[in-house]
Amino acid sequence: MLRFVFWALLCANALVFAYGRGFLGSPDGDVREPARLRNQLAADRLVLLSGAEAQAIADAAAAADTAATTEAAAETVAAAEVPAAPEPAPSPAVPCVETDAFTAFEARRFETRLAALDLGARQTRLTVPFQEVSSYMVYLPPQGGKEGADRRTADLRERGVTNSFVMQGDSPMRWAISLGVFKSEAAARSEQARLAKQGVANVRILPRGPQSQRFAYRFRNIDTEIRSRIVDAGRGMAAAVLHICR
Repeated sequence: MLRFVFWALLCANALVFAYGRGFLGSPDGDVREPARLRNQLAADRLVLLSGAEAQAIADAAAAADTAATTEAAAETVAAAEVPAAPEPAPSPAVPCVETDAFTAFEARRFETRLAALDLGARQTRLTVPFQEVSSYMVYLPPQGGKEGADRRTADLRERGVTNSFVMQGDSPMRWAISLGVFKSEAAARSEQARLAKQGVANVRILPRGPQSQRFAYRFRNIDTEIRSRIVDAGRGMAAAVLHICR
């Protein structure tokens, strides 16, 4: 019995030794040294080079690297030498623009908004005489002095026009003949048309009311941007319309 056990252990040790040395192969394939060399080296594709050939290949690779570096540097310099796009030319200045006439209240509002533009001497306020119309007079203009007024008054009576008044006083309207004063322009025009049908010629309409002052603004040497900002400052105001002036 002991002899059998001895020989069994001896055979087992021999098998383990043979497996460890690779004599029995490997489950992953043949990895012993001759097979590994055949798989890794691919001897059919290997070419042995001389020292001169190896040096020539190394020099060619170095020359290629130098050429690539030089080309990249040249591209960088060329990009740096490209001139920048020129800045757009400033808009030409407008010599002179002018608004319509503002009421005193609107003029103060407009000036408050213009203050942010700081236009200085380029901005000027103009005083404009203005008449606040409260009525409209239908009349015949002066013609021939007092004698002419008397003749025309007599002619009006013959045509059935009795509502007339010869204006006197020291004014351009002296010896004109008033034919009525009306609250609205429409009523005055209606009377003008009625008189024309009666054969009264040269009938005119004159707006009447107290004289006052309004204010216009003149701007000189402003560019397109400033002009646009002036228009914005006057938004909502009817007089803030810019006209070319001298």
